[in-house]
Amino acid sequence: MSENKEKNLKRVKEIIDLMKTNDLIEVEIVDGQNKILIKRPHSAVHTVIQTPVAVPVTAQQPSAAEPAPLPEAKTDDLIEINSPIVGTFYSAANPDSKPYIAVGDKVAPDTIVCIIEAMKVMNEIKAETTGTIVDVLCKTGQAVEFSQTLFRAKSN
Repeated sequence: MSENKEKNLKRVKEIIDLMKTNDLIEVEIVDGQNKILIKRPHSAVHTVIQTPVAVPVTAQQPSAAEPAPLPEAKTDDLIEINSPIVGTFYSAANPDSKPYIAVGDKVAPDTIVCIIEAMKVMNEIKAETTGTIVDVLCKTGQAVEFSQTLFRAKSN
């Protein structure tokens, strides 16, 4: 195999490893005339995700329909749910849907807590822990960093 093909194959394997590490289903890379699209099989549960429309974020007063926040807990007892990637945070599949989770909701390791859009790919983020959500730290449309705390949960 030529050196260039080996280099390209190594790069594709690195991308696949990155996809596995970050639980990505699809990645598309465009570099000039070169384009690569890699898709992985995913769970049998299919979710239709519409690309959210950019909506200006404004300060909102809590409505009567929103549950009252739980009393402040000691931060020592809280589990942080962090962003595994850099991207844009979305609390729901689309602007008309209710958020995946809210304060007071119980989560399990496989519970989808939000979507983070990265490079036009919608990535479902799982709780990866068991507990009760006590704090939602991000708003829809907010840019998030790798390892940024998105939610805090109290261990059950």
